[in-house]
Amino acid sequence: MKEVSIKVNVNNLDEIYECNKIAKQASGAVMYRQGKAVLIAAVAIDEKEVDEDFLPLTVQYIEKAYAAAKIPGGFIKRESKPGDFETLTSRIVDRSLRPLFPEGFHYPVTITVMVVSSDSEVDMQIAALHAASAALYVSDIPVSQSIAAVRVGKIDGQLVINPTLSQQDESTLDLLVVGQSTDILMIEMRTLASEVIDDIEVDTIDPMMGAAPLILEHQEANELDEESLVEAVAFAQEAIAKASTAYADALKPVAREPLALSTAEEKVDDALYSFIENNYAQDVEAAISHMAKSERSSELKKVRAQIMDALEAEGKEADKALVSKVLEQYKKTVVRSMILDKGIRADGRALDEVRPISIETNLLPSVHGSCLFTRGQTQVLVTATLGDKKDAQMFELITDKRPQSEHFMVHYNFPGYSVGEASFIGAPGRRELGHGNLAKRALEPVLPLNYEGTIRLVSEVLESNGSSSMATICGGSLALRSANVEMSELVAGIAMGLVSDGKRHAVLSDIMGLEDHDGDMDFKIAGTAKGITALQMDIKLGGIDLSLLKEALVQANRGKNHILDLMKEAEKNIVESEALPSTEHFTINPSKIGDIIGKAGATIRDIIERFEVSIDLDRDAGGVKVSGEDKEKVAAAKEHIQKIADTPVRKQMTYEAGKIYKGKVKRVVDFGVFVEMPDGFDALLHISKVAKERVDNLSERYHEGDEIDVVVMEQKGKKVELATPEYLS
Repeated sequence: MKEVSIKVNVNNLDEIYECNKIAKQASGAVMYRQGKAVLIAAVAIDEKEVDEDFLPLTVQYIEKAYAAAKIPGGFIKRESKPGDFETLTSRIVDRSLRPLFPEGFHYPVTITVMVVSSDSEVDMQIAALHAASAALYVSDIPVSQSIAAVRVGKIDGQLVINPTLSQQDESTLDLLVVGQSTDILMIEMRTLASEVIDDIEVDTIDPMMGAAPLILEHQEANELDEESLVEAVAFAQEAIAKASTAYADALKPVAREPLALSTAEEKVDDALYSFIENNYAQDVEAAISHMAKSERSSELKKVRAQIMDALEAEGKEADKALVSKVLEQYKKTVVRSMILDKGIRADGRALDEVRPISIETNLLPSVHGSCLFTRGQTQVLVTATLGDKKDAQMFELITDKRPQSEHFMVHYNFPGYSVGEASFIGAPGRRELGHGNLAKRALEPVLPLNYEGTIRLVSEVLESNGSSSMATICGGSLALRSANVEMSELVAGIAMGLVSDGKRHAVLSDIMGLEDHDGDMDFKIAGTAKGITALQMDIKLGGIDLSLLKEALVQANRGKNHILDLMKEAEKNIVESEALPSTEHFTINPSKIGDIIGKAGATIRDIIERFEVSIDLDRDAGGVKVSGEDKEKVAAAKEHIQKIADTPVRKQMTYEAGKIYKGKVKRVVDFGVFVEMPDGFDALLHISKVAKERVDNLSERYHEGDEIDVVVMEQKGKKVELATPEYLS
């Protein structure tokens, strides 16, 4: 096979795909280049089909440290556990490529994407998606479509396709859309907060400085309304249609001949299907209503046992696997028919009805903030813990030379018992990291700008029947409020679903596990009363009409606002946790920061020890943060600092050399005596300048408070050298 280098210039990306050059024993591989970034994507297939009814697809996105001219940190000097960004990127690639495989394709496939050279301006998620898609398209796996991914930003009010990483820092929108031709397959969106500065004139801060403006900073979440989101998705859809065609045209000449692989046909045993429909329709409907109570209902197993007993009684063959498969098909038909024909859901709710919600805040006495949020059969316990800057999570990105600090963390845990499974609790998987990341993206825009400390939210899923990630957002928002974190708005989340037969459709609010499994769309939306802060959508239909997307958004907004109203009521009943540390933020004149610190840090150490507090100072802005467990001591420390800051600036006298002055003994130490001079400043009388003869014990000669005569020998700036008249006589 001849090496081929293919250049594609579309949607502000200059990309090179090198085919038939590397990994020739893989089913398909490309070396992808964009700027200085180089990625190797390879696809491999096991031609032995699995028995289970699913696609065993594994995607691995791996960043090599050498790609950024780095040696891995830590004791072991090689890449090991993938970072969160690698795991989340792997998940995005998986969700985007999975819909491209043929129905009934049950062969194990592994897609590996390695970053072997980095570029600080290249969006690695877009690069990984395109490299993986190209490797799959040119492989011998029977996939005949190529995807395209675009990231949409909003800079200075204008939508921008595929902004560079530095441009993304200026954007108020981060919208990732993946599609094929005009079909949208996946959407991820978050808004990015922007800084808002208000100048407010206040009274005199310092008697010596006069009036000064106090600058107050807060954060805008930049929530997106439904119209703006649809406009942005349409903008992305147009770019995707152009790009996916360009990729397919460019790569088609080098695509391998597809393997002759059979796919599992979706055959229905008509006789068995009719037997179930005619004899067990009511039993199946009853089982479906029970399934609303758990993602792992045993009711269908009971119906299956009845069917098998009846078949055996009639002398017919009762194959357990076949009965299970046909029963699952009939169950799915019934669920969808109930929704489309009758407008009835499995648990009896209306299509736009949200399940009952109960909220309890600060139920954990030794925790800074906590919330038990229950919606239907989904329940999460979310805790908020406040820490200092040093508690931040350190991480590295391959596109950045310096380590970064994560000051807001959301950790989502999904134990097996939440769905009735007897399983061991281990390290978080991709799903848990993905749900935690979605909650973080939803909540982060409403947090205070440049928060001085670190916040960790932990969501423990105690019970799950759909949308535990959205419950995490709701519970997390109230846990933050319970911990007295100054958020601009409360944030709620809701999971939406869709059922369509091609002609009719129904949009479902607050879907449960059954509706997620048998529906055509999984659509999670979160935001404030003003609009959307985060969104995640996976579409099983192969595409979605924008008018239908808008309908789903409008219905989701109604559900979200209903949940927010209940959260606001719960917010009124929050009782502050006794474990919550007390913190005071205030501003002093920046020129007084040195007085607060004192000589060699003596003053600030004394304040910390005396009042049992921690103190953070901003030298440039004059900001002071005092924290401690005891509110009275924190308040006393604040008062003490302000007293020091309010002391007028004293001017040092110019002393005449050889002249005698009256001074007061402030402190006696081994090497001399600190003397308070007439101007209030301290000067040192060294032990060698006390008398002509040797003096061994100054404490016998001088005591604190004594008034003594001293002679100024020399003055250099603030330093005054003293001697006694006795020494000079």
